[in-house]
Amino acid sequence: MLTIKQITENTDAVIRGLEKKHFKDATATIAKVIEVNDKRRNTQNELDKNLAEVNSLSRTIGQLMKEGKKEEAETARIRVAELKEGNKALDTAMTDAATELQNLLYTIPNVPYDEVPEGVGAEDNVVEKIGGMETELPKDALPHWELAKKYDLIDFDLGVKITGAGFPVYKGKGAQLQRALINFFLDEARKSGYMEIMPPTVVNAASGYGTGQLPDKEGQMYHCEVDDLYLIPTAEVPVTNIYRDVILDEKQLPIMNCAYTQCFRREAGSYGKDVRGLNRLHEFSKVELVRIDKPEHSRQSHQEMLNHVEGLLQKLELPYRILRLCGGDMSFTAALCFDFEVYSEAQKRWLEVSSVSNFDTYQANRLKCRYRSGEKKTELCHTLNGSALALPRIVAALLENNQTPEGIKIPKALVPYCGFEIID
Repeated sequence: MLTIKQITENTDAVIRGLEKKHFKDATATIAKVIEVNDKRRNTQNELDKNLAEVNSLSRTIGQLMKEGKKEEAETARIRVAELKEGNKALDTAMTDAATELQNLLYTIPNVPYDEVPEGVGAEDNVVEKIGGMETELPKDALPHWELAKKYDLIDFDLGVKITGAGFPVYKGKGAQLQRALINFFLDEARKSGYMEIMPPTVVNAASGYGTGQLPDKEGQMYHCEVDDLYLIPTAEVPVTNIYRDVILDEKQLPIMNCAYTQCFRREAGSYGKDVRGLNRLHEFSKVELVRIDKPEHSRQSHQEMLNHVEGLLQKLELPYRILRLCGGDMSFTAALCFDFEVYSEAQKRWLEVSSVSNFDTYQANRLKCRYRSGEKKTELCHTLNGSALALPRIVAALLENNQTPEGIKIPKALVPYCGFEIID
């Protein structure tokens, strides 16, 4: 969440940033934050003043009694009692104001960087780069859901029987391809210096609030109500929360973690052709990159993550493009975000496979994730994350873009992981 210092020292800039994200009532909300914060501070000052007076009077009462000044001592006692009674009300008022302030801050998204373009939605995103290999498919090219059925790779109907729509069953070479991609992505991450983490796929509410999924995306998360736990929408949540309430040494930064997990998203309201086959699932596999860094180094970290994801798509020989997201299409928590999309020749459309984001201090402030440089006071870290990569649409693109009359060819980089060169 935004810090009070950000809001009070750069009020106009914060409001402009929130308007770029199309946050409703930005001016009124920020004004309310400042009002509640002033109330909290004034109450705290009054409480501190009263406590100081209580301490001072308490010290003098004994001395007054020794000097035989009983009436003055009794007057001091009465005043102490009055102050203590008043302090109860002040303490309650301060707690209420602090709670109201925290709840207000939770509703405010991150402020985008200046280089984030103006825009309302996906149509306003800026194409930064197009790369990869061009694909020439047979005239009778099939979409991945038909290829999956033809080669008995993925059974969507069986998933419906077992669980419901959006939970496919991978079979035979389809399962092997899935596992090959997971291992390939993890190996590439380790080669780039990331330490692998195997986190839980269920988290508590504090973890959801820490990375900003709560309260923003509560309706999109699977909630285990009896235990008040949530199935993770991405490994970003448990891995980043490793550093909640932690003070790191500057020498530890940047921290680089990677994790493979299953991910769960309700995708409420999704329908139509965009959810056909593997395009949009409720459960899917993903390898995630997470970095914790110093503010002055986080932009370099972000670029290194972008280079890593681009390198994966090049090794998979897929046509891709990189988008700089506009303010209206960015996530609640991101300050800067780039999306990677692969082109599906059979579907004639681009499929998002990764988002690589810099959150500045937004998540770190929620997490209380800080670092200390020498003897200096602690400072908030910057957090970053990116998919490297989300598997369903990568699988879809691989099947569709590599289909031939003889079968589906496997990219050279994946052959050692699959154990076969073609699906036939």
